[in-house]
Amino acid sequence: MSEQIEQEKTIHYNDAKIWQIAFFSMNNTAANLYLALMGYISYYANSMAGFSVVLISSLVTAMNIFDGVTDPVVGFLLDKSKGRFGKFRPFMVAGNILMAVSAVLLFATTHLIPKWVRIPYFIIIYAIFIIGYTFQTVVAKSGQTIITNNPKKRPLSTYFDSIFIMAAYGGSALFVANYLVPKYGGFTNEELYVEYVFWVVVLSALATLLAVIGIWKKDQPGRYEHQQTQKIKVWDFFLILKQNKPIRMLIMAACTNRFAATVYSHTTVGVMLYGIMMENYGIAGWIGVVAALPTLLVVTVGIRAAQRMGQKKALVLFTGLGIFFQLLLIVILMQDNINTVTFNLKHFNAISFWFMLFFVLLNGCKSITNNMVVPMIADCSDYEQYRSGKFVPGLMGALFSFVDKIFAALGTAFVGLVMLLIGYNKTFPQIGDALTPVLRYTTIFLFCGTPIIGWVSSLIALKFYRLDKKKMNEIAAALQEEETE
Repeated sequence: MSEQIEQEKTIHYNDAKIWQIAFFSMNNTAANLYLALMGYISYYANSMAGFSVVLISSLVTAMNIFDGVTDPVVGFLLDKSKGRFGKFRPFMVAGNILMAVSAVLLFATTHLIPKWVRIPYFIIIYAIFIIGYTFQTVVAKSGQTIITNNPKKRPLSTYFDSIFIMAAYGGSALFVANYLVPKYGGFTNEELYVEYVFWVVVLSALATLLAVIGIWKKDQPGRYEHQQTQKIKVWDFFLILKQNKPIRMLIMAACTNRFAATVYSHTTVGVMLYGIMMENYGIAGWIGVVAALPTLLVVTVGIRAAQRMGQKKALVLFTGLGIFFQLLLIVILMQDNINTVTFNLKHFNAISFWFMLFFVLLNGCKSITNNMVVPMIADCSDYEQYRSGKFVPGLMGALFSFVDKIFAALGTAFVGLVMLLIGYNKTFPQIGDALTPVLRYTTIFLFCGTPIIGWVSSLIALKFYRLDKKKMNEIAAALQEEETE
């Protein structure tokens, strides 16, 4: 241990101020605001555009697969970029603009288009949205590489990502469940979607501006002069995937988790859990607010653990804890009085306490496991530069995003398939539907069962991921020596 401390003292890390890490994390938030919005695309397409459950599930799955395919292309372009205006900032700004324009067209005009061209119109506009989304998310996955390589600072991006994404999703859920739905009477009013899109466009643009400010000093043309001569070829994708074992293991660990996260956070699952099983959809909005501070405390403990023991060990620890708390939550959801859960202090009861306790602990574990993989991609990128001499953060981020989005697409398709199997082939479950035994057990399986399966798979993959804290210090020292030669 003392030898490792001495080694850390001799390394001159590419350091960053905390506000730079925090501001750049807003880039991920900007994309996730749109991702939260697109969680309601199935309801819009079903109730407003007249698409059947099977059709919209198939279209969304196909478009999500296209989303994954665009990642290698954009990652390749990013690494080939000469950085005249910075390597990352142009992709951030262009991506946000594309998402804003396409989201407005998608939600405000699709149902007005003649039926005979409605489907191709939807596909084209959605494809434009995906290209913009890919621009911004590839930067989120790769930009960490130039922000900092300090092992005590890099985990902080997980902390800020957790805070901001929690705010984005929690705020979106609260806004929809407790403002838009009561105001417009449910998901069958076009004005609900128009107002929602307006606020997402404004807030995401503001988040992108802050992210550009955060990365500004790091993303300067002079930084990339020594990389101008390196030749990046399409074949490098396959070589990296073959020869860089850490990125393979990280992809495997993260993507099963991603599949599960897509399932349990699906809008339909939320309607089934809060709107049908608990008979109070308003909880879906308030739970993020009520759980925010205690969840943040859990995340803080997780980041401290990552700074002390390294990101890999922290990820393994909180993945295991996530499985444990998920099992406890299953016990709570199996109770007959689950529909009495409330945040009203006058009616607060035992099941409300236990549900809230396990939800907070579980939510903290989810925030850590979902977000810690982002700075770990930067570790894999550093390892690739150490291994092959190539600085390819775009390719590394794109490789990860490609598989990540494929699994997300499979998660969306899985929810649609399950809905079809339990009889929802024309419409999605709606708030206030009768709770049947099949609906109850399906909800518990989707919300609790899939994360457990995903996390167990992640733990198996992480056994073969070798970039621990000691190895990353060795890599940082070697890269520093190369730069001084």
